Amino acid sequence: MANSKIRVGVIGVGNCFSGLYQGLQYYKTHKIDEAAGLMHTILGGYKLSDIEFTSAFDVADNKVGRNLNEAVYAKPNAVEWVKEMPDTAVTVQESPVLDGLGIFVLDRVRPVKNKPLEVLTRDIKKHIEETDTRILLCYLPVGSQKAVEYWAKIALDTHCAMVNCLPVFIASNPVWASRFKQAGLPIVGDDIKAQVGSTIVHRTLAKLVDDRGAAIDTTYQINVGGNTDFLNMKEQGRLTSKKISKTSSVQSNLRHPLPEDKIYIGPSDFIPFLSNKKLGFMRIEGRMWADIPFNMEIRLEVDDKANSGGVSVDALRCAQIALDRGQSGMLEGPSAYFMKHPPKQYADPVARQMVEDFIAGKK
Repeated sequence: MANSKIRVGVIGVGNCFSGLYQGLQYYKTHKIDEAAGLMHTILGGYKLSDIEFTSAFDVADNKVGRNLNEAVYAKPNAVEWVKEMPDTAVTVQESPVLDGLGIFVLDRVRPVKNKPLEVLTRDIKKHIEETDTRILLCYLPVGSQKAVEYWAKIALDTHCAMVNCLPVFIASNPVWASRFKQAGLPIVGDDIKAQVGSTIVHRTLAKLVDDRGAAIDTTYQINVGGNTDFLNMKEQGRLTSKKISKTSSVQSNLRHPLPEDKIYIGPSDFIPFLSNKKLGFMRIEGRMWADIPFNMEIRLEVDDKANSGGVSVDALRCAQIALDRGQSGMLEGPSAYFMKHPPKQYADPVARQMVEDFIAGKK
Protein backbone atom coordinates (compact mmCIF):
# COMPACT_ATOMS: atom_id res chain seq x y z
CA MET A 1 0.00 0.00 0.00
CA ALA A 2 1.04 3.62 -0.50
CA ASN A 3 3.15 5.08 2.27
CA SER A 4 2.72 8.81 1.66
CA LYS A 5 1.94 11.54 -0.83
CA ILE A 6 4.03 11.70 -3.99
CA ARG A 7 5.95 14.96 -3.56
CA VAL A 8 7.03 16.21 -6.98
CA GLY A 9 9.08 19.16 -8.17
CA VAL A 10 8.55 20.13 -11.81
CA ILE A 11 11.36 21.48 -14.00
CA GLY A 12 9.71 23.54 -16.73
CA VAL A 13 6.23 25.01 -16.22
CA GLY A 14 5.32 24.82 -19.89
CA ASN A 15 2.43 23.41 -21.90
CA CYS A 16 3.15 19.75 -21.10
CA PHE A 17 3.16 20.40 -17.39
CA SER A 18 0.11 22.65 -17.65
CA GLY A 19 -1.79 19.76 -19.25
CA LEU A 20 -0.66 17.37 -16.52
CA TYR A 21 -1.48 19.82 -13.73
CA GLN A 22 -4.91 20.77 -15.06
CA GLY A 23 -5.65 17.15 -15.89
CA LEU A 24 -5.11 16.10 -12.29
CA GLN A 25 -7.62 18.74 -11.24
CA TYR A 26 -10.05 17.48 -13.89
CA TYR A 27 -9.98 14.00 -12.36
CA LYS A 28 -10.60 15.43 -8.90
CA THR A 29 -13.94 16.79 -10.12
CA HIS A 30 -15.02 13.81 -12.26
CA LYS A 31 -15.73 10.19 -11.45
CA ILE A 32 -12.55 8.38 -12.41
CA ASP A 33 -14.39 5.19 -13.34
CA GLU A 34 -16.35 7.14 -15.96
CA ALA A 35 -13.45 9.23 -17.31
CA ALA A 36 -11.09 8.11 -20.04
CA GLY A 37 -7.33 8.52 -20.19
CA LEU A 38 -5.95 6.35 -17.37
CA MET A 39 -3.83 3.25 -17.72
CA HIS A 40 -4.13 2.70 -13.95
CA THR A 41 -6.71 4.33 -11.71
CA ILE A 42 -4.71 3.07 -8.73
CA LEU A 43 -1.06 2.09 -9.15
CA GLY A 44 0.78 0.38 -6.33
CA GLY A 45 -1.74 1.77 -3.87
CA TYR A 46 -1.31 5.34 -5.16
CA LYS A 47 -4.27 7.29 -6.54
CA LEU A 48 -4.01 10.36 -8.78
CA SER A 49 -4.92 12.52 -5.79
CA ASP A 50 -1.74 11.33 -4.05
CA ILE A 51 0.38 13.28 -6.56
CA GLU A 52 1.12 16.77 -5.27
CA PHE A 53 3.52 19.36 -6.62
CA THR A 54 5.68 20.77 -3.87
CA SER A 55 8.11 22.84 -5.95
CA ALA A 56 8.39 24.28 -9.46
CA PHE A 57 11.19 25.84 -11.49
CA ASP A 58 11.21 27.82 -14.74
CA VAL A 59 13.24 30.42 -16.66
CA ALA A 60 10.46 32.72 -17.92
CA ASP A 61 10.16 36.10 -16.18
CA ASN A 62 6.34 35.94 -16.40
CA LYS A 63 6.32 32.67 -14.42
CA VAL A 64 9.15 32.97 -11.89
CA GLY A 65 7.80 34.41 -8.63
CA ARG A 66 4.15 33.62 -9.46
CA ASN A 67 1.97 31.02 -7.78
CA LEU A 68 1.95 27.77 -9.70
CA ASN A 69 -1.81 27.88 -10.20
CA GLU A 70 -1.35 31.16 -12.11
CA ALA A 71 1.92 30.34 -13.89
CA VAL A 72 0.43 27.36 -15.74
CA TYR A 73 -1.76 29.82 -17.70
CA ALA A 74 1.03 32.31 -18.46
CA LYS A 75 1.91 32.75 -22.14
CA PRO A 76 3.06 31.06 -24.26
CA ASN A 77 1.17 28.25 -22.49
CA ALA A 78 -2.09 27.53 -24.29
CA VAL A 79 -3.78 24.85 -22.16
CA GLU A 80 -7.14 25.84 -20.63
CA TRP A 81 -8.93 22.60 -19.87
CA VAL A 82 -9.75 23.85 -16.38
CA LYS A 83 -10.74 27.51 -16.24
CA GLU A 84 -9.26 28.17 -12.81
CA MET A 85 -6.95 26.10 -10.66
CA PRO A 86 -7.37 26.07 -6.87
CA ASP A 87 -4.96 28.05 -4.71
CA THR A 88 -1.57 26.57 -3.97
CA ALA A 89 1.31 27.57 -1.74
CA VAL A 90 3.84 26.69 -4.47
CA THR A 91 5.69 29.63 -6.01
CA VAL A 92 7.69 29.11 -9.20
CA GLN A 93 11.40 29.41 -8.51
CA GLU A 94 14.18 30.61 -10.78
CA SER A 95 15.98 28.00 -12.88
CA PRO A 96 19.27 28.53 -14.73
CA VAL A 97 18.68 29.16 -18.44
CA LEU A 98 21.82 27.38 -19.72
CA ASP A 99 20.80 25.87 -23.11
CA GLY A 100 17.12 25.56 -22.21
CA LEU A 101 15.86 28.16 -24.71
CA GLY A 102 16.36 27.90 -28.45
CA ILE A 103 16.80 30.95 -30.64
CA PHE A 104 13.25 30.83 -32.04
CA VAL A 105 11.63 30.47 -28.61
CA LEU A 106 13.30 33.68 -27.42
CA ASP A 107 10.70 35.57 -29.46
CA ARG A 108 8.02 34.18 -27.12
CA VAL A 109 9.78 33.62 -23.82
CA ARG A 110 11.67 36.37 -22.01
CA PRO A 111 14.18 34.66 -19.72
CA VAL A 112 14.68 35.85 -16.17
CA LYS A 113 18.03 37.44 -15.45
CA ASN A 114 19.81 34.67 -13.59
CA LYS A 115 21.68 35.03 -10.32
CA PRO A 116 25.28 33.77 -10.39
CA LEU A 117 25.07 30.01 -10.97
CA GLU A 118 26.73 29.12 -7.67
CA VAL A 119 24.23 31.23 -5.71
CA LEU A 120 21.27 29.97 -7.73
CA THR A 121 22.29 26.32 -7.27
CA ARG A 122 22.54 26.80 -3.52
CA ASP A 123 19.07 28.38 -3.44
CA ILE A 124 17.58 25.58 -5.57
CA LYS A 125 18.97 22.84 -3.35
CA LYS A 126 17.74 24.63 -0.24
CA HIS A 127 14.24 25.04 -1.70
CA ILE A 128 14.00 21.37 -2.69
CA GLU A 129 15.04 20.30 0.80
CA GLU A 130 12.72 22.78 2.56
CA THR A 131 9.71 21.63 0.49
CA ASP A 132 10.55 17.96 1.03
CA THR A 133 10.44 17.34 -2.72
CA ARG A 134 11.19 13.67 -3.47
CA ILE A 135 10.88 13.36 -7.26
CA LEU A 136 12.00 15.77 -9.99
CA LEU A 137 9.87 15.72 -13.15
CA CYS A 138 11.90 17.11 -16.06
CA TYR A 139 9.79 18.89 -18.69
CA LEU A 140 12.46 21.09 -20.30
CA PRO A 141 12.46 21.80 -24.07
CA VAL A 142 14.02 19.40 -26.58
CA GLY A 143 17.75 19.99 -26.99
CA SER A 144 18.38 21.18 -23.42
CA GLN A 145 21.42 18.95 -22.92
CA LYS A 146 23.30 21.07 -20.40
CA ALA A 147 20.14 22.04 -18.52
CA VAL A 148 18.92 18.44 -18.13
CA GLU A 149 22.36 17.29 -16.97
CA TYR A 150 22.36 20.17 -14.46
CA TRP A 151 19.03 19.01 -13.04
CA ALA A 152 20.14 15.37 -12.98
CA LYS A 153 23.03 16.50 -10.80
CA ILE A 154 20.60 18.46 -8.61
CA ALA A 155 18.49 15.30 -8.20
CA LEU A 156 21.55 13.38 -7.05
CA ASP A 157 22.67 16.13 -4.68
CA THR A 158 19.22 16.51 -3.07
CA HIS A 159 18.47 12.79 -2.98
CA CYS A 160 15.52 12.97 -5.38
CA ALA A 161 14.28 10.41 -7.87
CA MET A 162 13.93 11.64 -11.46
CA VAL A 163 11.49 11.21 -14.33
CA ASN A 164 13.05 12.53 -17.54
CA CYS A 165 10.41 13.31 -20.16
CA LEU A 166 12.66 14.60 -22.93
CA PRO A 167 15.25 13.11 -25.27
CA VAL A 168 18.40 14.03 -23.40
CA PHE A 169 19.84 10.65 -22.53
CA ILE A 170 20.18 10.26 -18.76
CA ALA A 171 18.48 6.98 -17.80
CA SER A 172 19.74 5.45 -21.05
CA ASN A 173 23.28 6.73 -20.48
CA PRO A 174 25.25 4.07 -18.53
CA VAL A 175 27.32 6.71 -16.73
CA TRP A 176 24.31 8.67 -15.44
CA ALA A 177 22.33 5.50 -14.70
CA SER A 178 25.25 4.24 -12.63
CA ARG A 179 25.36 7.51 -10.68
CA PHE A 180 21.70 7.16 -9.75
CA LYS A 181 22.27 3.52 -8.82
CA GLN A 182 25.20 4.41 -6.57
CA ALA A 183 23.19 7.21 -4.95
CA GLY A 184 20.35 4.80 -4.15
CA LEU A 185 17.89 6.74 -6.33
CA PRO A 186 15.52 5.58 -9.10
CA ILE A 187 15.24 7.19 -12.53
CA VAL A 188 12.70 6.70 -15.33
CA GLY A 189 13.64 7.84 -18.85
CA ASP A 190 14.20 8.98 -21.52
CA ASP A 191 11.74 10.88 -23.78
CA ILE A 192 8.14 10.26 -22.82
CA LYS A 193 6.15 8.00 -25.12
CA ALA A 194 2.71 9.45 -25.85
CA GLN A 195 -0.43 7.66 -24.73
CA VAL A 196 -1.71 7.52 -28.31
CA GLY A 197 0.88 9.40 -30.36
CA SER A 198 2.69 9.14 -33.68
CA THR A 199 5.57 7.00 -32.45
CA ILE A 200 3.50 4.45 -30.53
CA VAL A 201 1.12 4.12 -33.51
CA HIS A 202 3.99 3.94 -36.02
CA ARG A 203 5.91 1.27 -34.10
CA THR A 204 2.73 -0.77 -33.59
CA LEU A 205 1.91 -0.73 -37.31
CA ALA A 206 5.52 -1.53 -38.23
CA LYS A 207 5.50 -4.52 -35.90
CA LEU A 208 2.15 -5.66 -37.29
CA VAL A 209 3.56 -5.67 -40.82
CA ASP A 210 6.75 -7.39 -39.68
CA ASP A 211 4.89 -10.04 -37.65
CA ARG A 212 2.64 -10.83 -40.64
CA GLY A 213 5.69 -11.69 -42.75
CA ALA A 214 5.55 -8.69 -45.06
CA ALA A 215 8.63 -6.64 -45.87
CA ILE A 216 8.89 -2.91 -45.17
CA ASP A 217 10.91 -1.12 -47.86
CA THR A 218 10.50 2.50 -46.75
CA THR A 219 8.67 4.38 -44.04
CA TYR A 220 8.38 7.90 -42.74
CA GLN A 221 6.75 9.82 -39.91
CA ILE A 222 6.34 13.58 -40.10
CA ASN A 223 4.86 15.70 -37.31
CA VAL A 224 3.71 19.31 -37.25
CA GLY A 225 2.26 21.43 -34.46
CA GLY A 226 1.79 24.97 -33.25
CA ASN A 227 3.06 25.09 -29.68
CA THR A 228 6.39 26.21 -28.24
CA ASP A 229 7.78 22.68 -28.47
CA PHE A 230 7.50 22.71 -32.26
CA LEU A 231 8.79 26.28 -32.47
CA ASN A 232 11.82 25.20 -30.46
CA MET A 233 12.41 22.28 -32.83
CA LYS A 234 12.73 24.58 -35.83
CA GLU A 235 16.33 24.86 -34.65
CA GLN A 236 17.80 21.79 -36.32
CA GLY A 237 20.78 21.62 -34.00
CA ARG A 238 18.46 20.75 -31.09
CA LEU A 239 16.88 17.77 -32.87
CA THR A 240 19.65 15.17 -32.97
CA SER A 241 18.63 13.25 -29.85
CA LYS A 242 14.91 13.60 -30.67
CA LYS A 243 15.34 11.95 -34.06
CA ILE A 244 17.51 9.21 -32.56
CA SER A 245 14.89 8.56 -29.89
CA LYS A 246 11.90 8.37 -32.26
CA THR A 247 13.73 6.36 -34.92
CA SER A 248 15.15 3.78 -32.53
CA SER A 249 11.69 3.32 -31.01
CA VAL A 250 10.30 2.21 -34.41
CA GLN A 251 13.39 0.34 -35.62
CA SER A 252 13.47 -1.74 -32.44
CA ASN A 253 10.17 -3.39 -33.42
CA LEU A 254 11.56 -4.75 -36.69
CA ARG A 255 13.41 -8.05 -37.03
CA HIS A 256 15.68 -6.40 -39.59
CA PRO A 257 16.12 -2.64 -39.04
CA LEU A 258 15.86 -0.53 -42.16
CA PRO A 259 18.88 1.21 -43.73
CA GLU A 260 19.16 4.85 -42.65
CA ASP A 261 18.16 6.12 -46.10
CA LYS A 262 14.92 4.10 -46.03
CA ILE A 263 13.44 5.51 -42.84
CA TYR A 264 12.73 9.10 -41.80
CA ILE A 265 11.16 10.03 -38.49
CA GLY A 266 11.19 13.47 -36.99
CA PRO A 267 9.46 16.80 -36.40
CA SER A 268 8.88 18.68 -39.62
CA ASP A 269 7.57 22.19 -39.03
CA PHE A 270 5.88 24.74 -36.81
CA ILE A 271 2.40 25.92 -37.84
CA PRO A 272 1.31 28.65 -35.38
CA PHE A 273 -2.47 28.35 -35.70
CA LEU A 274 -2.39 24.64 -34.74
CA SER A 275 -1.55 25.66 -31.16
CA ASN A 276 -1.47 22.48 -29.00
CA LYS A 277 -2.85 20.35 -31.81
CA LYS A 278 -0.29 17.91 -33.24
CA LEU A 279 -0.70 16.29 -36.65
CA GLY A 280 1.22 13.11 -37.44
CA PHE A 281 1.57 11.71 -40.96
CA MET A 282 2.88 8.16 -41.37
CA ARG A 283 3.49 6.05 -44.45
CA ILE A 284 4.71 2.47 -44.81
CA GLU A 285 5.60 1.00 -48.22
CA GLY A 286 6.42 -2.67 -48.57
CA ARG A 287 5.85 -6.05 -50.20
CA MET A 288 3.74 -9.06 -49.25
CA TRP A 289 3.13 -12.47 -50.90
CA ALA A 290 5.02 -12.92 -54.18
CA ASP A 291 6.64 -9.50 -53.65
CA ILE A 292 3.36 -7.77 -54.46
CA PRO A 293 3.60 -4.14 -53.21
CA PHE A 294 1.35 -2.43 -50.67
CA ASN A 295 1.35 0.90 -48.90
CA MET A 296 -0.56 2.52 -46.08
CA GLU A 297 -0.93 6.10 -44.90
CA ILE A 298 -2.14 7.29 -41.50
CA ARG A 299 -3.12 10.79 -40.37
CA LEU A 300 -3.25 11.21 -36.60
CA GLU A 301 -4.57 14.33 -34.84
CA VAL A 302 -3.97 14.60 -31.10
CA ASP A 303 -3.49 17.07 -28.28
CA ASP A 304 0.18 16.64 -27.43
CA LYS A 305 -0.26 17.64 -23.79
CA ALA A 306 -2.98 15.09 -23.07
CA ASN A 307 -0.73 12.45 -24.61
CA SER A 308 2.04 13.35 -22.18
CA GLY A 309 -0.03 13.71 -19.01
CA GLY A 310 -1.65 10.30 -19.33
CA VAL A 311 1.78 8.66 -19.16
CA SER A 312 3.52 10.97 -16.69
CA VAL A 313 1.14 10.11 -13.87
CA ASP A 314 2.12 6.43 -14.08
CA ALA A 315 5.84 7.17 -14.41
CA LEU A 316 5.68 9.33 -11.27
CA ARG A 317 3.85 6.67 -9.31
CA CYS A 318 6.37 4.01 -10.36
CA ALA A 319 9.22 6.29 -9.25
CA GLN A 320 7.53 6.67 -5.86
CA ILE A 321 7.08 2.90 -5.52
CA ALA A 322 10.80 2.48 -6.16
CA LEU A 323 11.57 5.06 -3.46
CA ASP A 324 9.30 3.20 -1.04
CA ARG A 325 11.08 -0.07 -1.76
CA GLY A 326 14.59 1.34 -1.77
CA GLN A 327 15.08 0.41 -5.44
CA SER A 328 17.68 2.43 -7.30
CA GLY A 329 19.02 3.09 -10.76
CA MET A 330 17.14 2.93 -14.04
CA LEU A 331 13.70 1.32 -13.67
CA GLU A 332 13.66 -1.06 -16.63
CA GLY A 333 9.96 -1.88 -17.02
CA PRO A 334 8.62 1.66 -16.53
CA SER A 335 11.36 3.10 -18.75
CA ALA A 336 10.64 0.57 -21.51
CA TYR A 337 6.88 1.14 -21.49
CA PHE A 338 6.61 4.85 -20.74
CA MET A 339 9.61 6.17 -22.70
CA LYS A 340 10.75 6.21 -26.34
CA HIS A 341 14.45 5.79 -25.56
CA PRO A 342 14.96 3.38 -22.66
CA PRO A 343 18.34 1.67 -22.28
CA LYS A 344 16.83 -1.45 -23.87
CA GLN A 345 13.84 -1.57 -26.20
CA TYR A 346 11.09 -4.15 -25.73
CA ALA A 347 7.91 -4.87 -27.67
CA ASP A 348 5.08 -2.92 -26.06
CA PRO A 349 3.13 -5.96 -24.78
CA VAL A 350 6.33 -7.23 -23.13
CA ALA A 351 7.12 -3.81 -21.64
CA ARG A 352 3.56 -3.49 -20.36
CA GLN A 353 3.85 -6.82 -18.56
CA MET A 354 7.18 -5.69 -17.12
CA VAL A 355 5.40 -2.67 -15.62
CA GLU A 356 2.71 -4.86 -14.11
CA ASP A 357 5.40 -7.15 -12.66
CA PHE A 358 7.21 -4.12 -11.26
CA ILE A 359 4.03 -2.83 -9.61
CA ALA A 360 3.42 -6.29 -8.13
CA GLY A 361 6.99 -6.42 -6.83
CA LYS A 362 8.05 -9.33 -9.06
CA LYS A 363 11.61 -9.57 -10.34
